[in-house]
Amino acid sequence: MSLDADIAACAALVARGDPPRFRAAMAAPVALRRMLLPLYAFNLEVARAPWVTKEQLIALMRLQWWRDALGEIAEGKPVRRHEVVTPLAAVLDPKGARALDDAVAARERDLDAEPPADVAELLAHVDRTAGTLLWTAARLAGAEDEAAARDAGRAQGAANLLLAVPELVKRGRHPLPHGDPAEHAAALAEEGLAALGRFRAARVPKEARPVFLVLPEAEAALRRIARDPASVVDPAPADLPLGTRLSIGWRAALNRP
Repeated sequence: MSLDADIAACAALVARGDPPRFRAAMAAPVALRRMLLPLYAFNLEVARAPWVTKEQLIALMRLQWWRDALGEIAEGKPVRRHEVVTPLAAVLDPKGARALDDAVAARERDLDAEPPADVAELLAHVDRTAGTLLWTAARLAGAEDEAAARDAGRAQGAANLLLAVPELVKRGRHPLPHGDPAEHAAALAEEGLAALGRFRAARVPKEARPVFLVLPEAEAALRRIARDPASVVDPAPADLPLGTRLSIGWRAALNRP
C-alpha cells in the first residue's frame, strides 16, 4: 500500500471517528493534512483502545502495542507496517514520538471505572492527552511556544471531554467527579475558555496557524456548556451550528485560528 493510500485510510478513520478534527484538518493546507491526518488517526486509535473491549488486560495490550510502535519511531528502528503507523513514522520525529508515548500512557487512566477526584485531575489528563497531541502537531508545523499550544490543546480537550459525557455515562463510566455534574462542567468549561483566551493572546507563526483550526468548534462547545452547564448530560446537537461552520471557513481563509 502506498503512503497516499495510507493517508487516505487515516482520513477515513478520522472522518468516521473524530469529525471535528477531520473538518479542521481538511480546512488546512494539503501539506499540513499529510501530517495532521496520521496524528489524528493515531490519537483516535489510542483513545478508543480502552473502549473496544471489556477485558482490561487486552486494552492494556493494545495501548502497549502503540507504545512499542512509538518506540520504534523514537529509536529510528524499522517501523512495523500499519496503515496508521507507517504514515505516522513519515511525519513524526523522535521528540514527538516520546511525547506521544506519554499521552498513550495517560490513556491507562481511562480503564479506571472510578471517577476523577476533581477538576484538577481532569485537566491534568486533558493536558497529557489533547494538550500533548496539539503541541506535537504545532511544533511539527513550526510553532515554538509550547505553553500557547498546550493552552489550545487544553481548550479543545476540555470541550471534547464535555461533549463525550453523555456517551461515557451510557457506557457506565463516570467522566466527571462525584457531585453535581453541572458544577463540574461549568468549572471545566471556564478553564477551557480561560486557556483559549491565553492562546489567542499569544503569537503563532503563520505556517502553524492552520493546526489550530480545531478551536472554533471547541470554543462553541465550551461557550454552550458555560451558558447551560446542566446540558452536559444531554447529547450535543447533531448538526454543527451555521455560525461555527462559517467561523472555521473564515478563520481558514484568513489564517487566524
